[in-house]
Amino acid sequence: MKRITTELVDDIDGTVIEPGTGGTVSFALDGTNYEIDLGDDNQAALRDALAPFIANARSTGRRGGAAPRKRSSGSSDTAAVREWAQRNGFTVGDRGRIPAEIREAYAAAQR
Repeated sequence: MKRITTELVDDIDGTVIEPGTGGTVSFALDGTNYEIDLGDDNQAALRDALAPFIANARSTGRRGGAAPRKRSSGSSDTAAVREWAQRNGFTVGDRGRIPAEIREAYAAAQR
């Protein structure tokens, strides 16, 4: 039997993010969208650092009139999806976005 374990790691300090805490944070700057995996403390630090800028900024909504993205239930879900995908023959990296077709297959398998 082979068991593959995937850990979500904080991109700033390299600590392992425990399931149910932290996760992936999305943000945009100068027309570029970014994602970063952060534990609870670094998420708070990012939000605190941006707070004075956000407080004085104008909200412009989403670009291009696209519908809002449906977010997953959290980072622990992401780890579970990666582990399931790897066990079931899908090719998925240890970091980054999980393709929608893999998330959909995971959701269907959970029903």
